Order: sequence, then C-alpha cells, then structure tokens
Amino acid sequence: MRPLLRRVGLLVAVAATLLTFTAAPAPPARAAEVPLSQGKNVTASSVEGPFAPAAAVDGDTGTRWSSAFTDSQWIQIDLGTSAAIGRITLDWETAYAKSFRIQVSDDATTWRDLYETTSGTGGVQNLTVSGTGRHVRMAATERATAYGYSLWEFQVYGTGGGTGGDTLLSYGRPGAASSSQSDQNCWECTPARAFDRDPASRWATSSTTGWTDPAWISVDLGATARINRIVLQWDPAYAKSFQIQVSPNGTDWTPIYSTTTGTGLKQTLTVSGTGRHVRMYGTERATAYGYSLWEFQVYGTGGAPIPAPPLPPDPANPPRLVWSDEFDGAAGARPDPAKWRADPGTGQNAELQYYTDHDNAALDGAGHLVMEARKQATPGKGCPPDPLTGSTTCQYTSARMNTGATFQFTYGRVEARVKVPKGNGLWPAFWMMGADFLSGRPWPYNGEIDIMEVLGKDVKTSYSTVHAPAYNGAGGIGAPYRLPQDADFSDDFHVWAADWTSKGIVYSLDGRTVLTLDKEQVEQTRGPWIFDHPHYMILNLAVGGDWPGPTDATTPFPAKMLVDYVRVYQ
Repeated sequence: MRPLLRRVGLLVAVAATLLTFTAAPAPPARAAEVPLSQGKNVTASSVEGPFAPAAAVDGDTGTRWSSAFTDSQWIQIDLGTSAAIGRITLDWETAYAKSFRIQVSDDATTWRDLYETTSGTGGVQNLTVSGTGRHVRMAATERATAYGYSLWEFQVYGTGGGTGGDTLLSYGRPGAASSSQSDQNCWECTPARAFDRDPASRWATSSTTGWTDPAWISVDLGATARINRIVLQWDPAYAKSFQIQVSPNGTDWTPIYSTTTGTGLKQTLTVSGTGRHVRMYGTERATAYGYSLWEFQVYGTGGAPIPAPPLPPDPANPPRLVWSDEFDGAAGARPDPAKWRADPGTGQNAELQYYTDHDNAALDGAGHLVMEARKQATPGKGCPPDPLTGSTTCQYTSARMNTGATFQFTYGRVEARVKVPKGNGLWPAFWMMGADFLSGRPWPYNGEIDIMEVLGKDVKTSYSTVHAPAYNGAGGIGAPYRLPQDADFSDDFHVWAADWTSKGIVYSLDGRTVLTLDKEQVEQTRGPWIFDHPHYMILNLAVGGDWPGPTDATTPFPAKMLVDYVRVYQ
C-alpha cells in the first residue's frame, strides 16, 4: 500500500538497546585469532520448538539451538567473507553429537572436512583446526541421546571473515561532531545516531551553523584499536573531499585515508591505522547542504567494543510453514481475532473510504475472506472532499486489517492468493509495515514492503515496492509487471509472494520471479536498506486517493477483494 504519509520531515530517533553477552568457556584465542561467528547469519537443517540457530552464535550461554530428534543434522554459519579458521568451540547441551564433522565451504554447497570424530564427548569441546572458507558447518551423523542435537554456543575463531576479519568497534560508543541538527526536518540527528547500527537514523550537521566546510564527526572507541575498515552510509548530503583520521587523545589527528572524489551512498574503505579516536573530516561538500551519515562503522581489533545485538537469522532451507490463515469457516464469520485485528478509521493519501471494525470483512464459507468496499456514507467521519460530490463525509466503507498485535516476524517467504476487483478508484493491496511504526516511529523510517498493489483502473498491471527514508512515495524502489498474454488480474486468483532474507527481497507472481531487490545494490545506488527488523502484514481495499484516482459511475459497488490464504514460511 502506498505509505501512510507522503512526506515526513520528522525523524524519530530510536535508542539502540545494548545487550550484554557472556562468552562460552574457552581457552584464550591465539594472538592472531579473533572471534568471527558472533551475530553472523546462521541456518540449520531443522529447529526444535523455539530454539533457533541464531541462539548458538549470540554469545549467550543461556540460549541454545536444538534440532529435530533424528541423525544427520547440521548447523552452519556464514562469516560474510573467506576466513582462515584456527579454532572451533562447541558448547553442547546434554543432547550432543557422538559423531560429527567440522566443515568449511566457499559457497555453502561444496564442503571440505577440517575435523571428524566418532567419539564426541559433549560438554565444551575446543577443537584446533586448519582451513579457509566463508561458511563453517557442524554436520552431525550420530546422536549420543534419544533427543536431537543442541548447542549453547558454536564459536569460530580465526583471521579474516565476516567484515574483513574485524570486530565492529564503533557500535554504541560515544560520538562527537562539529555540529548537529535537531529541528522539524531532522530531529535529534546527533552523532550517536551514526553509531547505533540503525540505518534509519542519522547524524547531520546543523542547518544554522554547520552547512559549511570543514565539518567532522568522531567516535571514541574506548581504548587503542587497530583500524582496518570503515563503512560510511551517506545521506544525499555527502562529502566530496574528506579524510579518515585517527588520534590517541581526540586532539592530535593523523590521516589514514583521503579522497577528493567521494561518491556518497555506501563507501567501504580499507584503511590501516592505530588510535582510540576515529574521525571523518569533511573538507568539501557535494551539495549546498551540510554533511549527513546514516551509519559510520569502524572495524578492527582492540578498542572496547560493545557487542551489537545479533542480526536475525535467515530462514531455514527448505523453509517451514510458521503462520497461515486459510480462511476456513462459516459464511459470515469475522476474521480470526487471534490472527487479524481490524484497523478502523479514515485512509491516507486522499483516500475516500472509512475502514470499519470488520463490518466489511467476512468469510464466505467457501474458504475465502471477502473484503468489501461499499458506497455507504458514514456520518461523523471526515474524509477528503469527494471529487464527484464535494462532500467531506466519507461516502464509502471498506476493510483494512493487520497482524501487528498478533504476529510480527523478520525474514521468510510471505505469500497470499488473492483475486482483486476491477473498477476505477479501487486499490487492493497486500503489504507489510515495520513493527516500530506501532511504537511511534513515523513512516518511512520504519520501512514498508509492498507485496501486491493493483489499481482497479488498470487490472492488467501489478506493483511491488519498498519504501525507506531515502526512497519513498513516488520514489520508492519497485516495478510494475503483467501477466502472460496481458491477462486480467481480476479474472482469477493469483499468488503474490516475497522471499525476504538478509540479502534482499525476491518478488514472485504465480511462481514466476517479477522483481529482485539486492540489499547491497540498493545501499550502493539508492540509500540505506532498513528492512532487517520485524514487520507485520496488512490486507486492505482502499477507495480513491492520489494514486488510483476517483471512482466514477462505472465503478461497481459493492466491490470485493477475495483472499484464499495468507502464509508465512521460515
């Protein structure tokens, strides 16, 4: 659905939550080795109950991954890039592996053995290994108990890997800047926002004193560190000329990188320097505005890093059904309140309907949800002036419902089988909103993933789109697509799906890929990718509005959007 607000100048800053982790028992790492696995993407052959694979790489010995109760199970970690692996620590729960292998791979397809045993002991096992690869796997073949396999921690040590073999040193550390902005256009755009690993919050120089050269932002790493890599995710107000500098005391600065041809957007810089403080020192702006960074990430060794919250795990392969609504029930029954909540009220984007409290949504007794738009005035409910009558009383009612209070999730295959209505001014949609919208973060900073939008005036075209601070409204990233032989979407049911992972989103229609959004490419060409956090699903049928235009005498009422099912796989 096109966003809840077209223009938002207010940035709500959401403070990052700092987590404290307890490391699994392990001997000291070799001098050249660093922990590579914590917080990395992890998948497994199966999951028992709530014990997800991510719990084995979160640094918390009180959480665990558990498998199904069969032999031949595995758990694997994607380090992000190739690494030299020197040591593995397995902290087993009581359900341990008697026989297992440690394997590495460059592509998660072809595996090489680094270690093998048929006499596993359980407990904490510290294994000295030697090999190179991006992916590391524990592949178990024989259980020691009647249960499955269960690991409190699966830790990988070595050099390289993940983000160049470095630790994120800047997360949550105190920042400083030559100036910062806090007004209606950029509220609390303070230095801390560049170091919170939240790509939807940013630092910006002051609009009253800071739109000048030079300007700077720095971070105190807490102790001396060896700096190997810098990641800058620029707002459109970026630096054409700047230096990366280090300092032992925050006063005396030494350049370790310099450019006069800054490109903006996402820049990943390989550097080499030592210091406690790291600074971006801008000397020439690329625009008439100041300098602004969504993220300023410092990687290396040493310092006093605060562990960032682990990133969410990708769905298992193959994924499993974790949530569904088949809309089975008696004719006239309301949607299941344990799954869907009505979202009553007026629409946005100059829409003309009033969404009722499920008066316009019911099951048809044949396995479908019917969302019905009616020409039905709603006294006391104000809408934009109707183009046909000029009345500000809502002249239409319709249905909108969501899973915000019942089901939120990150990543998975999300699909719905829907038959859309035809008629000028109708606007059916199946979409998702970032869950932090419910706690007050305004659109588009929460992120919006549109899976299906069809305009009733052109039922041969469908749209899939994402919206974020750097690309939203008419500037959202997406594409229109059509059915083979230019068939009419309103003639039959069709399956719209989004396969959403840490790498991006692949949209499909009836099993045919129609749009692929690659996270890295979006960050390099359009701006921050802000979709790596919980979202919830929305179904609605809007009437009128900026995009679909008004109804007319040919628009059929009541108009019906039929939903056969909604399913989520992870």
